[in-house]
Amino acid sequence: MSTLAQEPESPSRLAADPATSDRSVVRNLPLRSRPIDIVFVCFFSVFILTCIISDAIPTLGIPQTADTTNVLAHWNWQYSSAYDPLYEHPPVWLRFATGLSAFVYGPFYVLLVISLVKGWNWIQLPAVIYATMIVSITGIVIFGVEFFGEPQFRTPHPAAFLAFNGPYVLVPLILLIRMRKPLPFTRRF
Repeated sequence: MSTLAQEPESPSRLAADPATSDRSVVRNLPLRSRPIDIVFVCFFSVFILTCIISDAIPTLGIPQTADTTNVLAHWNWQYSSAYDPLYEHPPVWLRFATGLSAFVYGPFYVLLVISLVKGWNWIQLPAVIYATMIVSITGIVIFGVEFFGEPQFRTPHPAAFLAFNGPYVLVPLILLIRMRKPLPFTRRF
């Protein structure tokens, strides 16, 4: 018995395969059959929070000091004073990068998490664009400055810096590989 003869699935579970001329219907795999997407849901849910906690603060010009009354700014200061001197006193260009993260990537993360859970295949192209941007901006600019830039901006603790910031490059890079072909939710990876 053909699986297509069964009761029709909801539109979010079906996808037309652009590679076939007969436009046959390809079924999305349920989330439980896509373990990498469960991992992505977890990481990008955390990224939503970190956009609010860490990236909005410097973008809005809120001072990150030891004696601030703003708890989020104080958390940022605790991190940056120990591991990230560039972030402790962000130059204007970094405030643009954190602003992009807080006010563009943050909302995108919400949409991406929903798309991963619901299996919305149209997210593939926006995810590729996002992953390319974040890997370029974070991977090249931030890491380049933190490891090879002016001495006052170099991290004093490279291992801790990578532990905090590495996922923001590695996870989007894996997402880019995951989203390499159309209809990403019709396959496990």
